[in-house]
Amino acid sequence: MNSASSRSRTLKAVGALSLAAATALLMTGCGQSSDSASSAATSEAAKVVPQKQTTSPSATAQLTEDQQERKTVLDATKVTFDDAATTATGEVAGSKLVDLDLEGVDDDNQSPSPTATGSPTGSPSPTGSPSPTGTGSPSASPGADGPVWVAEVAEKDGTIHTVRINAVDGKVIEARVDADQDADDKKQTADWLAQATQTPQQAAKVATEKKKGTVTSVSLEDNEGDGVIWQVDVVGSDWKKTTFDVDAKNDTIVREETDED
Repeated sequence: MNSASSRSRTLKAVGALSLAAATALLMTGCGQSSDSASSAATSEAAKVVPQKQTTSPSATAQLTEDQQERKTVLDATKVTFDDAATTATGEVAGSKLVDLDLEGVDDDNQSPSPTATGSPTGSPSPTGSPSPTGTGSPSASPGADGPVWVAEVAEKDGTIHTVRINAVDGKVIEARVDADQDADDKKQTADWLAQATQTPQQAAKVATEKKKGTVTSVSLEDNEGDGVIWQVDVVGSDWKKTTFDVDAKNDTIVREETDED
């Protein structure tokens, strides 16, 4: 009896241990299956949902110094080239526009005119006399009162007046006769204006039809002795500047050059 009871207890104990082991094995298997399924699902989701970018490139950071300068000035400018031209000629009765420049845009690094003539910054003309254009300030950014349009308008006899216009509200800041003109300077200006049968506004229209953008400068220049041109600067949405030489008699573009800086 004792022997049988002992054998029975041993069998029960072995059975209980086997059951416990089986249960543990089953639970482990289930856990592994669940973990595997979870990992697979996560992997598939990663393929569908792109990783979030922690940084994004800044468009401003990619601009060159010149492009940033143009952007700064043009973002602050509210008065267009056309409106500034109208205001400037309105200051001097019977006058015509000779030059109009948005101060602070490419003032420091004006390259020589593509036609090798007097540039909008006032370098000497091929005749050795000062170009009728050029009062641009070396300022590289809008001043305390904002950006300024600097215009030069000429009377019929060639006498030039400088008119400075606030490019934010359109008000005239200053209007004065240029004191350093002599008889030859006035004659040259009058001759150039007599040859220019097309207006600066027409030349600006031709330039912006070729390249969409904002006109920042227009100046009357000699075309290497072959008549006169309107030299027009246009800044595009990429903040690059393109200079167009437009024949002042027939509105034909005779040359264009883009500043990649």
